Amino acid sequence: MYLSMQDCIDISDLTEDEILAIAEHENLPEILAIELGSYLVHAPGGEKRIKRMIQDDIKNSQEKGDFKHTALLKSVLKHYLEHHAPNSK
Repeated sequence: MYLSMQDCIDISDLTEDEILAIAEHENLPEILAIELGSYLVHAPGGEKRIKRMIQDDIKNSQEKGDFKHTALLKSVLKHYLEHHAPNSK
């Protein structure tokens, strides 16, 4: 039996957009970002690290003037905070 990319995302406890934000920040292929994200979301302090990654991505996209991507990342951060880091808003 093989796991699909979607199966891996589903068991990571993160959304695809959250995984893509990690991949963007760390310059990783999506499958490695899934592994890193899954590890971090369950590790002490990991949720705050993911939050900072998404915030960094937002800052970088703002600096590039990519307002569409900035809006997407802000939505990703909002969802992430609602589901993973309620005490670190």
